[in-house]
Amino acid sequence: MAEITASMVKELREKTDAPMMECKRALSEADGDLAKAEEILRVKLGNKASKAASRITAEGMIGVYLSADGKLGALIEVNCETDFVAKNDDFRVFTRSLAELVANKNPGDVAALSNLNIDGATVEATRTALIGKIGENLSIRRFTRIAAQGKLTCYIHGGSKIGVLVDCTGGDDQLGKDLAMHIAASKPKSLDASGVPADLVDTERRIAIEKAKEAGKPEAMLEKIAAGTVQKYLREVTLLGQLFVKDDKLTIEQLLKNKGAAVSSFALYIVGEGLEKRKDDFAAEVAAQAAAAAAK
Repeated sequence: MAEITASMVKELREKTDAPMMECKRALSEADGDLAKAEEILRVKLGNKASKAASRITAEGMIGVYLSADGKLGALIEVNCETDFVAKNDDFRVFTRSLAELVANKNPGDVAALSNLNIDGATVEATRTALIGKIGENLSIRRFTRIAAQGKLTCYIHGGSKIGVLVDCTGGDDQLGKDLAMHIAASKPKSLDASGVPADLVDTERRIAIEKAKEAGKPEAMLEKIAAGTVQKYLREVTLLGQLFVKDDKLTIEQLLKNKGAAVSSFALYIVGEGLEKRKDDFAAEVAAQAAAAAAK
């Protein structure tokens, strides 16, 4: 049996918002496996235990570039330590310049991007100089480049905290804008069911079966219940299956059909998604400073 430490309980509690004793019991049942413990809590407590997964936990901004003809676009996430720096003009200009560089030069990864030139210096040298000027660490996290099959529409929300590019064939400009805003609001994981990672589907299936067992459902019904739950999940997390935010009588798939349009691909970036934000304990910092002063 793995030792369940206070830090493990704290981490699970922060991730799920579940009561402390429930977290401890779940960790014990999962033999210290954090992911399994989270799954156990979801069975017992429902979706409350997964709400922290969507929290934005790091600062920065999403830079976007879109060509005038809507045929080429890019999104990039650049992170910093504080929201104050995320609003800094130099930081924002740097991030948007990188998005344009990604679109026009098509680097293979962040390392390749860092070696490209921008304003007479490499991206890495420019980043390092900006760190010295601003006094805060900056990092290029990820980027996506899309060469459109149809026409790209972009949408930036929340002071550049959320960025969307969507490639739509057919329809009109308003449809593109509606789709981009819908994606920002509803945050689909993929275009359709084929793009949803198998491990996520398996997790939903296992949770459905365990919840059905706890509810006393017959063994013969478990697979059918699980299948229904998985289908509901896929409708909720795929763009084509989601209900349109401006008309909940229509799915996006139906909306596109009505407009004679199709979506080839989309990209959605949320600043800090999946990252841990540094948590400063001001009281502890003051106490430590006071203790250090007393020691002198």
